[in-house]
Amino acid sequence: MTTATMRLPLFERLLSVWVFAAILAGVALGLAAPGLFGALAGMEVASVNLPIAVLIWAMVFPMMVGVEFSGIAGAFKQPRGLIITLTVNWLIKPFTMALLGIAFFRFAFADLIAPADADQYLAGLILLGAAPCTAMVFVWSQLVKGDPNYTLTQVGVNDAIMVVAFAPIVALLLGVTNLVVPWETLLLSTILYVVLPLVAGIIVRRSLLARGGEAALAGFQAQARPWSMIGLIATVLLLFGFQAGTIVAQPITVALIAAPILLQSYLIFGLAYAAAWAWRVPHAVAAPCALIGTSNFFELAVAVAISLFGLGSGAALATVVGVLVEVPVMLSLVAFANRTRRAVEARAAGLS
Repeated sequence: MTTATMRLPLFERLLSVWVFAAILAGVALGLAAPGLFGALAGMEVASVNLPIAVLIWAMVFPMMVGVEFSGIAGAFKQPRGLIITLTVNWLIKPFTMALLGIAFFRFAFADLIAPADADQYLAGLILLGAAPCTAMVFVWSQLVKGDPNYTLTQVGVNDAIMVVAFAPIVALLLGVTNLVVPWETLLLSTILYVVLPLVAGIIVRRSLLARGGEAALAGFQAQARPWSMIGLIATVLLLFGFQAGTIVAQPITVALIAAPILLQSYLIFGLAYAAAWAWRVPHAVAAPCALIGTSNFFELAVAVAISLFGLGSGAALATVVGVLVEVPVMLSLVAFANRTRRAVEARAAGLS
């Protein structure tokens, strides 16, 4: 066990255990009380599920309290992390996802999946690959002790590019001409997951600093951090509860769709993290910059899949499987990033 791990509270050290328990509980509760989870799943505005939004907001808020605007300008003065993130997210990730989808669904799984279904699953993967994360990356960044100012900058720049790049990339890879981007989903997600928690974080930060200085700020963040983890566990429980019927009814299909998503996640993280290592990027920037591309903006992907192909389509199912796979995969990558912190910091400092 590393020194960094020993410093973590027991609750956080066992986070993977709690998440696994939440997966099992979510599936069990979803099967036992489908009406309740159906009602919760139906609480949506512009394809954004409101109960999930509240939980993600709770997860994001503690990190936003740590944001200092003077540090945001500094991110642009040290652009290596931004360059890596943007290169991986927009010049590599959508295309590797499409290639992996073709390799798995047109060749490796050709005898297991009907061609029409394969095309649908491929479409869903393409939508996931073209939508980098907006919200959950703040949680992953917090877990790897990422620089909150730099993470916010990375997310903001990615969101700005997404406005102009998402539709052309998806249209190119899907070969569709009638793609309509759900701007209301983009706008609402940005407001819920970035703007509102940022404004609230600034207000709370200034209030804490005025009352008790840095000690008060540190105390608040320490108290809020466990609640952020509880929000993550509750989110996992709800997500698996929503899809319990699908998981039980189509386990093989879910597993087949998950295979290229898993490979893509580790591939993209590896590329970005290796580039950060080679370019001597500090760990507080390197880890979040690799995690942003690995995580996906699933609300946008699901919304476009439904609008293009329908609620019960294979494309929509593929985007949902991406949601289910994300948290366990990201936790494994967070653990890896934390274990390699010392090596990355030594490299950035020129000691290796």
